[in-house]
Amino acid sequence: MDTLQAILLGIVQGITEFLPVSSSGHLQIAKELLGVEIDNNITFDVTLHAATVLSTIVVMRHEIAQLAGGLFSRRFNAEQAYAVKIAISMIPAGIVGVCFADRIEELFASLGFVGAMLLVTAALLAFAYYARPRQKSEISYRDAFVIGLAQAAATLPGLSRSGSTIATGLLLGNSKESTAHFSFLMVIPVILGKMLLDILSGEMGAMEVPAAALAGGFAAAFAVGALACKFMIEIVKRGKLIWFALYCAAAGLLSIASTLLR
Repeated sequence: MDTLQAILLGIVQGITEFLPVSSSGHLQIAKELLGVEIDNNITFDVTLHAATVLSTIVVMRHEIAQLAGGLFSRRFNAEQAYAVKIAISMIPAGIVGVCFADRIEELFASLGFVGAMLLVTAALLAFAYYARPRQKSEISYRDAFVIGLAQAAATLPGLSRSGSTIATGLLLGNSKESTAHFSFLMVIPVILGKMLLDILSGEMGAMEVPAAALAGGFAAAFAVGALACKFMIEIVKRGKLIWFALYCAAAGLLSIASTLLR
């Protein structure tokens, strides 16, 4: 992997981590197009995830600071309740990550499966766009768990994490703004946990990547990710998810077609 390839993959990761189009699916497609073998490159994978986590923290620093400020109160408050909801949302993804990570990893080799899951993402986004449930003032504990289930399902390549969690939150009747904020905040501990598991697996550095390539990929993923995070929050507020549904449908059909035509 050279520096230019790493930067291009970092750009793909930064954009698709936040837009509802599946970062894992698009990285797989980008790998195919660039001819880069990254399936077992734990070091590069952790680097890109670290960049997107950092971009999320920077963009949502005020929300995170407010949340952290209320955690140390002796009385149970709204911030502590919100933190509990985030913890509840992590449970399904944690179980899937620990118990089924190897099986899910095998699915990344199938571009046809990625295409099929992109079609599922398109259907979810379209359904959330046209559905008009009554909006609730805040996300409940039950909603947090259901949104967590959507996040766990989105470990499948091609099924967008942000698309699944945002669509699920909207279908449950939560407001656009609260759903967007919860979707991006809840992923921070999940990605950090995934990074920790990758590091503890002992496979870091199993495939050598030049330092310049790692730095380029990190910088690209961070810069583009920060822009994508801000953009996506505004898009959700305006309710324009249908355009991403159309894109995912087209990308899914092209992926399946390319597999059938081989």
